[in-house]
Amino acid sequence: MSECDGPDCASALENLYLFLDREIDTASCDEIQAHIDDCSTCLSEYDLERVVKALVSRSCSEPAPEPLREKVLYSIRQVHVQITEDAATQRVVVSEQVHQVTERRS
Repeated sequence: MSECDGPDCASALENLYLFLDREIDTASCDEIQAHIDDCSTCLSEYDLERVVKALVSRSCSEPAPEPLREKVLYSIRQVHVQITEDAATQRVVVSEQVHQVTERRS
């Protein structure tokens, strides 16, 4: 393995998350794997990201504590209400504008 910082490293690191998630084509996966096998810098970065991804995945398998869950759901409802109110306000404004234009034409 050798140290490098050329275009192969840039490409490998740019596509690292896609590679980890297997969200890129097989040919690209093969290229990145070959580069990681030869480059200790990219191998270290890959190993770090793989471990972090595994830790996050393991942590996300537990259900959220009920108070946190309630706070999140409350926040989602607030955003939904705000969006609904904004949309209703915009409909009222548009409706009033259409009414005013219609009155002018009459």
